[in-house]
Amino acid sequence: MGVFPLLMAQEHESVAFFSDGAANLKAIIAIHSTRLGPALGGVRMRPYETEEAALLDALRLSRGMTYKAAVTGLNLGGGKAVIIGNPTRDKSETLFRSFGRAVESLGGRYITAEDVGTEVQDMAQIRLETSRVVGTSEEAGGSGDPSSVTALGVLAGIKTCVDVVFGSPDLKGCRVAIQGVGKVGYRLAALLHHQGAELFLCDAVAERAAAAAHAFHGYEVKEQDFFALPVEVLSPCALGGVLNDETIPRIRARIIAGAANNQLQDELRHSQALSSRGILYAPDFVINAGGLINVYSEIEKTPKALVLLRTEAIGETLRRVLTMAQAKRLFTYETAHRLAEERLAAMGAREAAR
Repeated sequence: MGVFPLLMAQEHESVAFFSDGAANLKAIIAIHSTRLGPALGGVRMRPYETEEAALLDALRLSRGMTYKAAVTGLNLGGGKAVIIGNPTRDKSETLFRSFGRAVESLGGRYITAEDVGTEVQDMAQIRLETSRVVGTSEEAGGSGDPSSVTALGVLAGIKTCVDVVFGSPDLKGCRVAIQGVGKVGYRLAALLHHQGAELFLCDAVAERAAAAAHAFHGYEVKEQDFFALPVEVLSPCALGGVLNDETIPRIRARIIAGAANNQLQDELRHSQALSSRGILYAPDFVINAGGLINVYSEIEKTPKALVLLRTEAIGETLRRVLTMAQAKRLFTYETAHRLAEERLAAMGAREAAR
């Protein structure tokens, strides 16, 4: 095990490993913080090459969930789970029920939901073993697939960024490139098309990019060309770590605003690299909070109208981050991180005073 994952794990309240040979389950549940409430975060299923890669993903994602809930004003902590497996081949009721028992064993400190590689029907199987799951079907009383709400929040954030950089939130004729047209990216493309944006679309599965380009009168582009596209906005909506030493020097866009988690491979260093090139970065844990807002409604029992209002408010939360970053000459990621830490510290102070 590398030194970095071990050091990062020390920031977390707990990291639990689960293995069930009969169910073909190998999973990790990382709880970063429960200071603001139970740790909520989806379960991601991927064929990780190593257990260390799976652990690092769980650690980074769970920390991001803490900051996402804090900066958005939700009474939730941050957690994340990963299942090591191929979601197209290894899913089964036995596997998800075993994972549900793992979640239940944590006594309510962690609440799971869908994520990359998992779906609403998987949550229904997890629910057979635990009530600590959200994002189940609307027919079963849940909030359903959160992808459309995530996309709505990203749209609000893009409009804020375009307003800040170009002086108007109008997206008509604005060139936007989306990397990843899966559940969130496809819905975002639909929203942007409705706003009159010109779309450039790529995906690891070429057929998906072609289908989205056809549906929204956009252009299919190859993934290797994504970062060098002459567009106003780059919107990473696939996996993390895409903003790095190799990609940042190639970027020609003025704005990066997408749904993917952990877009910055190295948070502070690559924030600085983007800033030095005059590129406005919308911190991912601010702009992609719509899905969390959606599943939180199941816990808080809030109506859909309030969910949509809170999601639209992501644009104003992001504007606050951008304004503060400019005023204090900080990187946008650093500013959003500070706002989240301030709320966490305030809660800690109140607890200490009791």
